[in-house]
Amino acid sequence: MVKIADIESLPVQAPGRTLVIILVTTDTGLVGVGEAGLQRRPMGIAGVVDHLKRWLVGEDPLRIEYLWQRMFRGGFYPADRLVGSAISAIDIALWDILGQTLGVPVYQLLGGRVRDFVECFLNTDYLPGDSSADKDMSRLISVGSPEAAAQRAERALAAGHRFFRLSPPTADGPFDARAAVRSLLSQLRAVRAAVGNRIELMVDLHTRLNPAEAAWFCAEAEPLGLYVVEDPIRSEYPDGYRWLRQQTRLPLAAGEQWANKWEFQKPIEQGWINFARVDVCIAGGISEARKIAAMAETHLIQMLFHNPLGPICTAASLHLDLSLDNAGPQEVLFNPNAMLPDVFECAFQLDGTRLTVPDAPGIGVRVNREAALKHPAIYSEPPHFQRPDGSYTNY
Repeated sequence: MVKIADIESLPVQAPGRTLVIILVTTDTGLVGVGEAGLQRRPMGIAGVVDHLKRWLVGEDPLRIEYLWQRMFRGGFYPADRLVGSAISAIDIALWDILGQTLGVPVYQLLGGRVRDFVECFLNTDYLPGDSSADKDMSRLISVGSPEAAAQRAERALAAGHRFFRLSPPTADGPFDARAAVRSLLSQLRAVRAAVGNRIELMVDLHTRLNPAEAAWFCAEAEPLGLYVVEDPIRSEYPDGYRWLRQQTRLPLAAGEQWANKWEFQKPIEQGWINFARVDVCIAGGISEARKIAAMAETHLIQMLFHNPLGPICTAASLHLDLSLDNAGPQEVLFNPNAMLPDVFECAFQLDGTRLTVPDAPGIGVRVNREAALKHPAIYSEPPHFQRPDGSYTNY
């Protein structure tokens, strides 16, 4: 019987992002790779991994569901986002080991693929290009320029993108919610005027608004026919979406900060959201994500997997997208083929705006450990935003 021989946490610094890689090694020499969310808390994740490792070493890595239940429930207190991020990474690595053991891609283990490719969407700041003109355009968008947003949308359309996403401007002093909403609406109207209905408009409000502000934004934005309004209010109170659902006909997405199927249950079953923003590297890995997706499918809700991370998160999301009938477009912030190519070898490509189908066994990502050690993580904090009166607000 194959056994887990070692588990290692490997925080790596990539341009623009810290990646918390988890390597699970078997006594037969197979190495499964996973990635943990909460990437700015790598020391906390490493502590959880070290604790779980004490009893995971010696276990059968192919008993994925059994080990998931033990990891999630074994500390008596149910796993939260920090523990959930560590569990997610280990779970992804175990699926990678299973695929390698059987010689098939993970999507085959999930029922086989239902589509020929996966359509992607990118943030405006992550469109290809790093010239000074590109940086100037990004800065102008971040301070609310309608003209810059319209120009970026035209460029995205010309590059073949089907989706274009904006967030409230944040780079000009304290975050004044109503002023930011007005600027965002001006940008969205300018984009719609520039590109018409040839591109789908998406908005990520990043949990920065209270329910009343969110309802006001949705009322003003409704004539623009948005594809989705993402995370308009804080995630700690899912019932807030019940009230907001009654105020707007715009499609709503939520869930990137939710840690397991129980936190998704009411919003899905009550129809408060139209898209489930599961983060496979926070919400329990492939094992838990497919359960949430099955629950969502029974309510005709699409998956909109959250992916602010590296090639491993992209790969795990890709295998789910390929195997789930109710998967929507996939978020990709960083081109997996260009992110630390000395560290990651990917069996799939970002071809324009599409992720291709991998045929390698496992999740289709291999990690060069020695190269990864040359990119040690830089511990950093996310932006800390304040409202005009000095009170804290989400970034």
